Amino acid sequence: MLDAIAKRPRSQDVRQQILDTALRLFSQDGYFNTSIHDVQREAGVSIGSIYNHFGGKEGIAKALYHSLLEKMEALVDEVVSARTGAYDRGLAVVERLFLVTEQEPEAMRFIFGAKHREFLPDEPPICSAKPFVKLRDIIAVGVQNGEIRQMDHWVAASCAFGPALRMIALRLDGTMPKSLTGYGETVWNAAWLSVKEPDQSSCTGV
Repeated sequence: MLDAIAKRPRSQDVRQQILDTALRLFSQDGYFNTSIHDVQREAGVSIGSIYNHFGGKEGIAKALYHSLLEKMEALVDEVVSARTGAYDRGLAVVERLFLVTEQEPEAMRFIFGAKHREFLPDEPPICSAKPFVKLRDIIAVGVQNGEIRQMDHWVAASCAFGPALRMIALRLDGTMPKSLTGYGETVWNAAWLSVKEPDQSSCTGV
């Protein structure tokens, strides 16, 4: 999962403590409502430690951005390597993302809810990050294999994964009152109907 972290030397423990604290504060209060002194006080570290590791608040946000996206990319890679076919891979991705949303809402809120371009203007849009490119790759392979009908890959990926991402957003902002972990197959099957080849029903169950 996103929180799987290997043992680190002490300086890395301090670095991670700063990141964990900043993630919690950014998630609760927002980036602009969180000061570097808030992070320093809540993390129990010196201002010097923060500047030594990150150079400032923007550096913390950039490190969080890259760290969490790398972990999400690893999640997608793990799912893709363990499954075959666009239907099975997509279903597994949706189920894992729903599970992580329940287990690590602060991380998911930072990935999906934060307006990164407002405080990280030099970073590419979140939809251009590697994990989301790999979601489109699942769809592209499905088109090539005949699981998904011939259509623009951007449109197909939006139709396939858009409902799940919307459900995550609803859960993170408190609109969706129930856990997402029981909804993966239902949401994915509904989305799959919008992109699948008509003759694929027998192998997907929908």
